[in-house]
Amino acid sequence: MTNRHTPRLSEFARYLRTETVGGLVLLAATALALIWANSPLGDSYRDLRETRVGTEFLHLNLTVGDWAKDGLLALFFFVVGLELKRELVIGELSRFKAALLPVIAALGGMVVPALLALFIAAGDPLAGQVWPIPVATDIAFALGVLALTARHMPSSARVFLLSLAVVDDLGAIALIATLFTSKFDFIAFGVSVVLLALYWYLQRKRITSPWLYVPLAIGVWIAVHTSGIHATVAGVALGLLTRVRKDPYEKEAPALRLEHRLQPWSAGVAVPVFALFAAGVPIGADALGAVFTERIGLAIMIGLVAGKLLGIVGFSLVAVKFKLAAMPSGLGWRDMGAVAMLGGVGFTVSLLIAELSLAEADAELAKAAVLIASAAASLLAAGMLAKRSKAHADS
Repeated sequence: MTNRHTPRLSEFARYLRTETVGGLVLLAATALALIWANSPLGDSYRDLRETRVGTEFLHLNLTVGDWAKDGLLALFFFVVGLELKRELVIGELSRFKAALLPVIAALGGMVVPALLALFIAAGDPLAGQVWPIPVATDIAFALGVLALTARHMPSSARVFLLSLAVVDDLGAIALIATLFTSKFDFIAFGVSVVLLALYWYLQRKRITSPWLYVPLAIGVWIAVHTSGIHATVAGVALGLLTRVRKDPYEKEAPALRLEHRLQPWSAGVAVPVFALFAAGVPIGADALGAVFTERIGLAIMIGLVAGKLLGIVGFSLVAVKFKLAAMPSGLGWRDMGAVAMLGGVGFTVSLLIAELSLAEADAELAKAAVLIASAAASLLAAGMLAKRSKAHADS
């Protein structure tokens, strides 16, 4: 029986491993969430998302939505960390100037949207709470759009977006930790550091047993979550500590082996389920109307759509002009502009910051603005990327 079913499972895993399929599943889950949340069955959606599962011990009595956001998404961030580490050590980002560009671009993609939002919302009592909302980029959704529309773009485009979005999200998480975290558990943080050091040591000693690594990874996640830091940081940290160079006796390095095994689950399960419980934002007529008239809504939308593009491209242009950083191989400035537009897909992290920074009525307005801006950035980026992808295919 095992032999008969194994090829099917292998084909299914290979099918899900393609990013285009992952992007389609992600978009389908997003559409389902929006329809469900805004349908007559919307209460059932919210009841399911708010259902609590787990124990009070170590603050693990979380809602289903939180398990998707903090738990399942950590798997996606682990795969992202693995790929980023590989690119930093042996790939596109192994040159210092190439690695520095996405960091500088991410900085621009945070500073310019924040300043634009502050300027547009000036005079509104909530201006000081709104500026962090357009700072974030949603890695999962941005990569999904890229996979669907940029088939013939150089691989360096994905590496640049991945690196930029990781730095951007870490910056957003740092803002959340600084501005909105009321408690920080130093003991739990210390435990996470010790467990991460143990993970690094086991990698260095060429230990391969999953019976050690799986409990250790879960322990790191619990410790990071308990400390008050966004739990997805655990995934990035573990990925970056995984060995990427293979020894002579190995067929694959640990990072590549884990990436092959986990990416189908990340793309086919973790990210779509996360989207299902994150995208279901009720969009009322009042909120939609206010988005285009209230300063808060305009600040968020312009910050995400225009601020991200200007910040990422502007800072990149300055960095390359003054030879602080190097352009990704095979990419021109039109390509960079198309990829930068994806930075405006703030979505889940922006929604999270809106929830944390604003009261319920204002948060609903801010969420509607985030959704509209993210959809606009996605469509604009898709058009730009499709055009650039065709240009690369024809060249």
